[in-house]
Amino acid sequence: MTWAEKRNIHLEYIQPDKPQQNTYIERYNRTVRGEWLGQYIFETIEEAQDQATEWLWTYNNERSNTGIGGITPAMKLKTAA
Repeated sequence: MTWAEKRNIHLEYIQPDKPQQNTYIERYNRTVRGEWLGQYIFETIEEAQDQATEWLWTYNNERSNTGIGGITPAMKLKTAA
């Protein structure tokens, strides 16, 4: 909070017991935990970062998303441009 205040950044919080106010982040967090974070035991921060980078690339470029019509986020971005 101090860091944000020093930079004149206003923080907004969701209401307690209202995760639906943050559905996109909650869904993403659940996917991250289920698909890779809970699948590995990391020995180093670098190993976790490497796994995160690899998973994120796969998530955006190879894994189809039914919420956007069964295409990848990368494909969706290309069609929006």
